[in-house]
Amino acid sequence: MTAKMKRREFITLVGGAAAWSLAARAQQPERMRRIGVLMNLAADDPEAQARLAAFLQSLQEAGWTVGRNAQIDIHWGAADAEQIRNQAIDMVARAPDVILASSPLVLVPLRDATRTIPIVFTAVSDPVAAGFVAGLARPGGNATGFTVFEYGFSVKWLELLKELAPHVTRVAVLQELGNPGGLPQFAAIQAVAPSLRVEVSTLWMRDATEIEQSVTAFARSPNGGLIATRTTGAIVHRDLIIRLAARYRLPAIYGYRFFAAAGGLASYGDDVVNQYRLAAGYVDRILKGEKPGDLPVQAPTKYDLVINLKTAKVLGIEMPASVLARADEVIE
Repeated sequence: MTAKMKRREFITLVGGAAAWSLAARAQQPERMRRIGVLMNLAADDPEAQARLAAFLQSLQEAGWTVGRNAQIDIHWGAADAEQIRNQAIDMVARAPDVILASSPLVLVPLRDATRTIPIVFTAVSDPVAAGFVAGLARPGGNATGFTVFEYGFSVKWLELLKELAPHVTRVAVLQELGNPGGLPQFAAIQAVAPSLRVEVSTLWMRDATEIEQSVTAFARSPNGGLIATRTTGAIVHRDLIIRLAARYRLPAIYGYRFFAAAGGLASYGDDVVNQYRLAAGYVDRILKGEKPGDLPVQAPTKYDLVINLKTAKVLGIEMPASVLARADEVIE
């Protein structure tokens, strides 16, 4: 065999080996990435399902398919703080590549359990004041995500309530123990209450029985109104709260649209479901190598005012034209 023939044979062998190597790599399965999801609500809650569906759909659109390159471990907290704490510890022990934390109720135990696993949070009030991140532009640490508002935003609910029902002089703020955002929201409301000639008090939401008893007792005196802060407890007991407000003819303001859609008088807040779509984008970027501490915490760019005219008529409230003009949606 001549030198020229040997050289040609060598090139053929090298080329064939390279082609085989590329083909073998193409046939190898993609690296499986593990995504943990800890939801604050129960699995059968329609709102929880809508949020999770938005997250999963956006993940799929970003190229993450369950069973091919992603494994998703979903835990449901059912608004039980102890259960959520235990699930947070279990999830961290499984060492996922990134965790989606739904609400402060979930974020607190996760942050206690790990300062290394990346966390993307949703629906968290004022994460800087709460100590979850160092700053909005550069969160630092292992957590970033999406905030709903600063604590001072809750003042707008009281202002809206007085605009809709000027006769209200007593306002009960529904809160839950253990939620880090509840007390600061109440403090902001309490600070401006005197200027609006309103006396505010707290009604706790430990369970359905306590809610019914406390609202019933509050309604015995005239000129009362309700504010349901954006907490997990309010979401879980939303049907009961709306029903009690109707029974005792209490004007009430809520932080989520689905309260107004279910019969509440009015709601003012952002679209939380959209935060789950956006959260999938952050999870995608982290899985591709970016650090959560470098991803800015994002705040809503729009807040929607939703008015339920049918409920207003039942309560005998003449809806001000100024409010109707500002409403993003009117339910009739």
